[in-house]
Amino acid sequence: MNLNGLARSLNLAGLIDEENARKALDIAKAENSTFVAVAVKNGYVDALQVANLASNEFGLPLLDLAAFDTELLIKDVVSNELIEKHRVLPIFKRGNRLFLAQSDPSNITAIDEIKFNTGMNVEPVIVEENKLAILVEKFISAEDSSFDDLDDEDLDVDIENPEEEQKRDEPGTGEDAPIVRFVNKILLDAIKKGSSDIHFEPYEKRYRIRLRTDGILQEVSSPPINLSGKIAARLKVMSKMDISERRVPQDGRIKMKISKTKAIDFRVNTLPTLWGEKVVLRILDPSSAQMGIDALGYEEDQKALYMEALAQPQGMILVTGPTGSGKTVSLYTGLNILNTEETNISTAEDPVEINLEGINQVNVNAKVGLDFGEALRSFLRQDPDIVMVGEIRDLDTASIAIKAAQTGHLVLSTLHTNSAPETLTRLANMGVPAFNIATSVSLIIAQRLGRRLCKVCKQPADIPEQVLLDAGMSKEMIASGTFFKAVGCDACNKGYKGRVGIYEVVKITPAVSKIIMDGGNSLEIAAVAAEEGFNNLRVSALQKVHQGVTSLEEANRVTSD
Repeated sequence: MNLNGLARSLNLAGLIDEENARKALDIAKAENSTFVAVAVKNGYVDALQVANLASNEFGLPLLDLAAFDTELLIKDVVSNELIEKHRVLPIFKRGNRLFLAQSDPSNITAIDEIKFNTGMNVEPVIVEENKLAILVEKFISAEDSSFDDLDDEDLDVDIENPEEEQKRDEPGTGEDAPIVRFVNKILLDAIKKGSSDIHFEPYEKRYRIRLRTDGILQEVSSPPINLSGKIAARLKVMSKMDISERRVPQDGRIKMKISKTKAIDFRVNTLPTLWGEKVVLRILDPSSAQMGIDALGYEEDQKALYMEALAQPQGMILVTGPTGSGKTVSLYTGLNILNTEETNISTAEDPVEINLEGINQVNVNAKVGLDFGEALRSFLRQDPDIVMVGEIRDLDTASIAIKAAQTGHLVLSTLHTNSAPETLTRLANMGVPAFNIATSVSLIIAQRLGRRLCKVCKQPADIPEQVLLDAGMSKEMIASGTFFKAVGCDACNKGYKGRVGIYEVVKITPAVSKIIMDGGNSLEIAAVAAEEGFNNLRVSALQKVHQGVTSLEEANRVTSD
């Protein structure tokens, strides 16, 4: 097969070698895709270089989609099937002329087919393939999630429910089918965006749905207010709640199969408000526990300290931070490392968030007297090697956990404090003797989650040196770092994509133990920890800024001086 068209031009320009060009053409033919889409996706060629060359070769205008207002996209002219099939996007219409964003102008079939289907004169505009792919997906997703068009939707989603629950839902199946599809669509969209929570909120005159993505809430839909009751009822049926009870809060779970091999759990809570039931879903992705410690964002020295503590036969590892700071994922990552055939692991949680095979997980239930302390007592009678307590809330739980750590067990748990030194003083304030704290606690991890800068659109930031010094950076860090700012594009959320952990990892060294034994406060412990070389949260956040992982604004948002 001889190279022709854009593949030949790129090869002659030295932008792609002949082997990769032929490979991309073969894959494109087999997958009924375009040469440019395959070549860019597989990293054979740079999208911007392709766009520049195509613009020059074919004499067509070049447009940067990052600077294009997506609200101006032309809707209801070209079908979603054609947009997906040919990887094109109608961006402007003037009279009988339709301007079409295209990354591969050699795809004449796309022009002819769209011209035939629309009856318009089609004029191609060259764009970068990576930006086009993101915008095409976003465009089709927005079209699919409109509430009015849901009658024709057929989402391949399986909600696991007992038969009796399904029967309860059957009488209104015909009437409520759009509601069912709409709720499924919202749940799938949240999963695709990597959101952590979904909020369904009724108010007096409107109903809104918000997703928490990368730690920030954003409104994604506003269905008619008269549907609030039906949407809440559907969510309650899915999560096995009593749909007739609207006066008290309820808790439930949903298991959604999104493919034959992947399922996502949702933790559901309802709350009676002034204008109806607010429903909040926490998305629990079991794969987050399988990410591995390298993906969490620990610095190399912090990772080494955590792995060293996990390798100890006894002692206590405490993870601390506010709600939503990633404590659960840190603990489960550790448990996953420890989860072998030779170990007996038991956990007491409120509630169990991620199911892990090989670990004995218990839901605490205060109504029947099964609190953390009682669960922990029972664990110690079951020959455990490793114990995880969801949270140390009182002296009783703390005392049992510390005794377990002192008698040959590895104990993992969480506390709600702001820093590692404050965790030690919090245990002392609970009434735990200083000697027990110093001899049982081996490691404390305080953490926050910061937003990662988008790799596609982040740009170097010109930050005055004095601002960086005032933020806490040393002159050496300033001299050796390149700092970036958030910009925003179709690939991200206002300049950020995903999150990274920011950690303070403090090992209980003899020097730290001495301060504890002497009854020192958190400020004294923090000073000794700094002398021992343990970075606090602020320093760790500034390291992420120095590495170009996040921005100074984000570091300031999640940590203080």
